[in-house]
Amino acid sequence: MKIARLAAGVGVVAVGALVLAGCSNPYQSDVVENSEVTVAYNEGFFHFNDDSSAGNNTANGNIKYMTDTTFGYYNNTPEWVRNTDFGSYEVVSEDPLTVEYTITADAVWSDGVPIDEADMLLQWAAISGNVSDAFSPAATTGYNLITQTPETGDKTITLVYDEPYVDWELVNPLGVSAHGTYALAFPEEYADVQAAWDTYSASGEQGDWDKYSEAAKSFAETAKQKVVDAITNGDDAVLDALGTAWGDAYAYTTLPDSPAAALTSGAYTIEETAEDQYTTLVANPLYTWGPSPKFERITVRAIGDSTTALQALEAGELDIWTGQPTADILQVAEGISTAEVQTGVQASHEHVDLTVNNGGPFDPATYGGDEAKALAVRQAFLKTIPRQEIVDKIIVPLNPDAVVRNANLVSAADTVRYPILTADNGSADYAEVDIEGAIQLLADAGVTTPIEVGFWYPEGNVRRGQEFELIAASAAQAGFQLVDQSEPNWEFTDPSINPINPHDATIFAWSQTSLAVGGSDQIYACYDFAAPDTKGGNYNGYCNEDVTSALQTLNVTSDYDAQTDLLNQAETGIWSDAVTIPIFQFPGLLVSSDRVTGVKAMPLSPDYFWNFWEWAPVESEG
Repeated sequence: MKIARLAAGVGVVAVGALVLAGCSNPYQSDVVENSEVTVAYNEGFFHFNDDSSAGNNTANGNIKYMTDTTFGYYNNTPEWVRNTDFGSYEVVSEDPLTVEYTITADAVWSDGVPIDEADMLLQWAAISGNVSDAFSPAATTGYNLITQTPETGDKTITLVYDEPYVDWELVNPLGVSAHGTYALAFPEEYADVQAAWDTYSASGEQGDWDKYSEAAKSFAETAKQKVVDAITNGDDAVLDALGTAWGDAYAYTTLPDSPAAALTSGAYTIEETAEDQYTTLVANPLYTWGPSPKFERITVRAIGDSTTALQALEAGELDIWTGQPTADILQVAEGISTAEVQTGVQASHEHVDLTVNNGGPFDPATYGGDEAKALAVRQAFLKTIPRQEIVDKIIVPLNPDAVVRNANLVSAADTVRYPILTADNGSADYAEVDIEGAIQLLADAGVTTPIEVGFWYPEGNVRRGQEFELIAASAAQAGFQLVDQSEPNWEFTDPSINPINPHDATIFAWSQTSLAVGGSDQIYACYDFAAPDTKGGNYNGYCNEDVTSALQTLNVTSDYDAQTDLLNQAETGIWSDAVTIPIFQFPGLLVSSDRVTGVKAMPLSPDYFWNFWEWAPVESEG
C-alpha cells in the first residue's frame, strides 16, 4: 500500500497506439482494446444536461465531464488550462468586454455532425435568460451580463458583456447540441434519423452507422438554422419547445431510444446506464481534439456505502473510489494491500441551511410576518449545532489539522481573505454550543417549545447520519425536536418536484468547481421564488438586498481590495441573518487499485475525474 498527499500521483503509462482512419490531423488514439476501468461515486447519473436546474448535480457532472469538450479545465494544482486542441478564445475589446471564441478543431458530435456556432449560440440563449424564460438553467452568473445577442461566424461566437465580468475566462459557451435539442423538441422532424439509428442499433454494421450519420448531418443543417432563427428572431413557439426539451428531455436513468438525448462532444459516449447502479462510457471513435484516453470503457458505479465500495475495490471489482470517509473507513482503506491511498483537503465544505419561506419554524410567516421572532428562532437553533464536536469526532481522525470553518464565501486556504472575513463577521456568536443562550432567545421572543424541525440529509450517507445524530441530541436540549426527513434523491433541489423546499433544515456541501471570485450570488442572492426555475442554488428562500447587491457588484469588480470589501459585506450580512452555518472543510480520501495508474487527487470538483484521459491499465506497461 502507498499513502500519498493530495496532488501526489503517478505518471501515465505508455500504451500501444493506432491512428484513426480518415482523420485530417495527426491524432493518435492510445485506447487499449478491450480495456475497462470501474470507478465509483456515491450517487448515480440521472440527467445529461448538468447546466439545467434539474440536472445540476455532481454525479451528472462527472459523466458530462468525460463526454463533453470545453475550452478549458482545471488541473489539480489547481490552475486553469486552456484546451487549445479544441479551440481558442481571446479578449478582442476591453470596453465593452468582448470575448471571441473559435472552434479550431474538426470537432464533431458523436453522430458526426460538426460542432459549431449554433451550438454555442444555444448555450448563450439557454443560460443567459435574455431570450426566453422557457429555459431553466442552474446558474446564470456571467451569462446574465451578455444581453446583446452574440454575433456568430464559421465556428465562432463573440460575447459582449454589459459590464466587465471578473470571471469571464470560466464561461464555457458549449453545452448540449443545438440539433439534438431541436430533435428532442420536434421528434416528428427527426423521424428519418431515428429510423436510421434504429437500423444501426439492430445491426451494428458500419454501413448502417454511415447511413445514420449522413441522415443526422442532413437533419442538422436545417435544425441548426431553425435554432439560430428562433433565437435571433424571438420565435416564442420554437423557443418554448426548445426550453422544455433542454430542461426535461435530457433526464433519464436508462439509455433513451433517441440518440439525440445522448450526443457527446468529447472523448466518450454513453453506452449504457442503469438507475442508481452504473453508467458505462465507451471511447468515442470520432474524437480527435484532445488528449486520447487509454481505457476503452469506463464504468461509473453508484455506491453510497463506503465500506461496500472498499470491499469491492479489495475484491478486484472496483478500481477507483472516493467518498465522504469516517475514521473507520480510512482504516479499512489503509488496510488494503493492493491500494494507493491519497489524502488531503477538498474545496468543498459542509454546512446547514435553514429554510425561511416554507411556513416552518424559521419562516417569518409562521409568526405573522414577525421577522425578529423568526430570526431569534434561527439564531437559537444555530447556537445548538455542535460544530466543534462534529469536527473533533468525525473529521479530526481523518485530518488532525481540521478546524471549524467560520466563513461562507472563502475557505481558510485563502490566507489573506479568510482572516479578514472571519475577524468580525458574527461567527464568534456560534463558536461554542450555547444551550442556555438558545433557551433565552426563545423565551425573549415568546416562542414556546418543543419546536419541530424537519431535517434533511442524504439517506445512506453514513457521515451525515452521524452529524444528524449529534445535532439532534444537542438541539433537543434547547427544545428543538429534529424530525428525520432523509431521502436519497435530493428532491428539494429539483424545482419541478419542490418549488419550495419542504425541509426546515438541510445539511450538505457546496462543491467548489473553480477558483472564481464571483458567482456566490447564485446561492445567497434574492430571487423570484414564485418562479423557482430562476433561483440558482438558493434552496432556502433567503433574501437580503444588501447581500445581493454586494455579491452582484463583486461579479463585475476587478480590484482586489474592493473585492475583499464586498466579500466582507456579504459575509457579515449572511451571518447576521442566521440562515446558514458552515461546519468543516471536507477531508479528501482517494483510493485506487494497483491495476490502474495515473489517478491523481484533485481539490475541486470533478475530483479525481479531472484527468480521466491519463488513467491507464497496468497490464499495458512496457
